[in-house]
Amino acid sequence: MATTSTEVPGPAGTPLLGSMHDLKQDSLGTFLRSRSEHGDVVRFTAGPPGLRAVVYGVFSAAGAQQVLATESANFRKDNAFYQEVRESFGNGLLTSQDEDYLRQRRLVQPLFTRRRVDGYADAVAVEVAAVLASWRDSGRTSVDVLDEMTVLALRAVARILFGTDVAEAVEVVERCFPALGDYVLRRGYSPVKLPRNWPTPGNRRAAAVHEELYAVCDRIIAERRASGADSGAQDLLTLLAEAESAEDGSFDASELREQVLVFLLAGHETTATSLGFALHLLGRHPEEQKRAQEEVDRVLAGRTPTAADLDALPYLTQVLKEAMRLFPAAPVIGRRAVESTVIDGHTIPAGADVIVAPWVTHRHPDHWPDPERFDPDRFTPEAEADRPRYAWFPFGGGPRACIGQHFSMLESVIALAMILQEYGFEAIDTEVPLSSAITLRAEGPARCTLIPRSG
Repeated sequence: MATTSTEVPGPAGTPLLGSMHDLKQDSLGTFLRSRSEHGDVVRFTAGPPGLRAVVYGVFSAAGAQQVLATESANFRKDNAFYQEVRESFGNGLLTSQDEDYLRQRRLVQPLFTRRRVDGYADAVAVEVAAVLASWRDSGRTSVDVLDEMTVLALRAVARILFGTDVAEAVEVVERCFPALGDYVLRRGYSPVKLPRNWPTPGNRRAAAVHEELYAVCDRIIAERRASGADSGAQDLLTLLAEAESAEDGSFDASELREQVLVFLLAGHETTATSLGFALHLLGRHPEEQKRAQEEVDRVLAGRTPTAADLDALPYLTQVLKEAMRLFPAAPVIGRRAVESTVIDGHTIPAGADVIVAPWVTHRHPDHWPDPERFDPDRFTPEAEADRPRYAWFPFGGGPRACIGQHFSMLESVIALAMILQEYGFEAIDTEVPLSSAITLRAEGPARCTLIPRSG
C-alpha cells in the first residue's frame, strides 16, 4: 500500500530562479528528466523569491486519470495560462467552465456525432486533393511536411466551418494565430503581467491581431445569418447558428465567434501535428511506410477513401496513434486543484497548479518499452487492451475530452491514405527540434523528399 508524503520531490534548480531557466529553455525535456529522477509526482519551482510559482507535475497514467477523469471536478481550468487563452480566443468549449461549458457542450454535441462527422469526409478529400495537385503541378521534389499539413488541416477545418468562404479566413488565421499564441504564452508564464490595456508595443500588436481575427469571423457570421436558412448551406457555422434547445437557447453572435475560433485553433493544430509527424516518421522508417502503402493499395485500389473505409485501414490508424504518442499536439495540460488531494502517495495542496503531460506519460517505461522507438504495432487491439486507459491520452480525457477527436482521426486517416497513394517519403531532416507553446511546436524544418509512386 502506498504511503502518503507531504514532501513532493523535485529539482532544486538555482537559489534565485529555481527551475525557471530549464523550463523556459526546454520544458518538455525538463519534465521528462524530472520524472526519471524524481518519480511520477514532481514539484517545480520557478521565478524569483516573492514571485515564485509552484507547479506539480503528475506523470503516471493513474495520476492523469485522477486529474482528468475520476476527480475532474477538483481540477479546474483556473490557472493563469487558461485565463490568457480565454481572454485572447474567447470563452468557447476549450476554456469555458461550469454551466457555460455544459450549455455549450449540449448545443454543440449533436454536430459532432459519428454520423454527422462522417459527412465531412468529402470536404477533407477536396482539400487533400488540392495539396496533392499543388505538389504535382509545381514539380516539387521535397516538402516540409509539418508546414504542408498545417495548411491542409487549416483549409479543411475552414471549409467545414465556412463552406466556400475559405480563402480570406485561412489567410487571416495563418497570420494571426501564431502571433496571438506567442502573446498568450509570454503572458501565461510571466510572473508579472501588465494590464492588457496598457499601450505597450506587445499589447498594441496583440490588440491589432485580436481585432483582425474577430473581424473576419464576425463578418462571415453576419453574412451567413443574413442569408438565412433559405441559403441551404450545411457547413458547421450554419449548423452552429441554428443550434437551439428549449433548455439552452441558442448562441448569440459573440458566442458563435468564440466557438468558431476554438474550432479553428484546436481543429487544425491537433490534426496538422498528427499528420505531419506521421509522414515524417514514415519517411524515417521505410518498412513501416511500405506496410502502410500496401494496406492503402489493397483496400482502396486507387479510389478516394470515404468514412466507411476507416475500419478497413487499421494499420494506418496505428501509425497515426503512434505518431500522436510520440508527438502529442497538446504535450502538457494544466489544471488547478480546488481542494487538497493525494495522487500517487503525495499530497497536492488546495489551490496548487497541476500539470499532466502526455509528452511524459506517453514515454513512461512502465507502459512503453523502448519508448522513443517508432512502432505502430503498439496499437493493435490486443496491445491497447493490456495498457491502462490513460497511458495514451492525446485528446485529453474525462468530461473535458476533445469533442472533435473522431473528426481528427477521420481527417487524418483520409489524408494519410490519399497522400500515400501518390507519394513515398524519405526524411531529409531526421530530427526536428521542438518546444511547447499552446500546442507542440516545431522549431526547425521537417523536410522530406517526395517520391512519386506513379510512372
